[in-house]
Amino acid sequence: MQITKNLKVKEEVYTEILDNGMTVMIIPKKGIKKKYIIWGVHYGSIDSTFIVPGENQITEVPKGVAHFLEHKMFEQENGKNSLDVLTALGVNANAYTTNDHTAYLYECTDNFYEALDEFMDYVQNPYFTDENVEKEKGIIGQEIMMYQDYPDWKVYLNALEAMYHNNPVKLDITGSIETISNINKEILYKCYNTFYTPSNMAMVVCGDFNPEELMKEIKSRLIKNENKGEIKRIYPEEPETVVRNRVEQKMEVSIPIFTIGIKDNMNSNNKLKGQENIVSKHIAIQILLNIIFGESSDLYKKLYNEGNLLYAPMMDYEFSNTYAHILITGQSNDVDVMYRAFLEKLKEIKNNGIPQEDFYRLKKMIYGEYVKEYDDVSDIARMFLTEHFKGINSFRYLEEIDSVTIEYTKQVLDDIFDESRIILSIVKA
Repeated sequence: MQITKNLKVKEEVYTEILDNGMTVMIIPKKGIKKKYIIWGVHYGSIDSTFIVPGENQITEVPKGVAHFLEHKMFEQENGKNSLDVLTALGVNANAYTTNDHTAYLYECTDNFYEALDEFMDYVQNPYFTDENVEKEKGIIGQEIMMYQDYPDWKVYLNALEAMYHNNPVKLDITGSIETISNINKEILYKCYNTFYTPSNMAMVVCGDFNPEELMKEIKSRLIKNENKGEIKRIYPEEPETVVRNRVEQKMEVSIPIFTIGIKDNMNSNNKLKGQENIVSKHIAIQILLNIIFGESSDLYKKLYNEGNLLYAPMMDYEFSNTYAHILITGQSNDVDVMYRAFLEKLKEIKNNGIPQEDFYRLKKMIYGEYVKEYDDVSDIARMFLTEHFKGINSFRYLEEIDSVTIEYTKQVLDDIFDESRIILSIVKA
């Protein structure tokens, strides 16, 4: 096993790439009672067009298969539901699907290895029938309809649809009633056999473990499954431009909800691009967002005092190899006033430069937030899994923040915060 240490948080990760290609990461936390395990598949909602290893033809499946698969994995041939089995052991189990990966997890204080038996069994042994697939369509159909009534979800999806012409990130992770109607057991097995292979999976465990002993326990529960080779994922070309700069939808809300979206220029070939720079770029974006619109910013205080912001907006940079965007979401009594003030603040910082005092203060604050993430075993494990699928070791955020300069951050500001790629999504009554 390879051991990677970070002295700043006094943490270490034991990593081994198994013979079958699967990556296992163990982060020991001595004296911590809670144990957390997450097993991820590099397969998300955007992966509906691909070439199976060993084949030549393109396979295209309905939107929503990754999420459908996640739902179906708990049902076993013996009639039991693995989620119920794990709950009976006293562990808290769950699963989720994102744009770029699917994950199965549980946390507990006791019965870790008893739960591991069931956990590793159900993820490696799918059971799909015509009957249970048809039944699931009704369940997921209800979920899809329920989300259509959530203003927070609609303002988010509408923002993505306003930014992206073709990239499947703009589509609902669950698919639609129409697309899931075309899913059958053959499609589920094909996608499972293509993506749920060890070389396309990673496992992260965090808690009070002996890494060598835990690694043996994990290996002993793995079914023999050879590395089948690389899956060729096919994504449509995406223009740099946005689809529209503004989108509004009427729903039952007491106060309008907004999302400001900023589409990153993924296709440009400048020095800010490339996987080697993505962590520094992400840090710079976090600093900029806090300078412009964070809780301590002049803009936030002004809008809050005027009643045009109810709370500090949620701000995030979402990215993968095929898409990247900034999202700023909040509630405002007058979205247009808020939005104009945001654009004016952006121009002001571009023209006058980044205030040095704010830059160093917020950089220090963000570093503190990174350190705090290492307090909780679930935060650690999910962070390492999510960033692994992006090709990033999570320690890099702690290691690279010192090298992010005010000059580099200004380059990121000029490169990404381009008004032509900024959109506004509103949900109001």
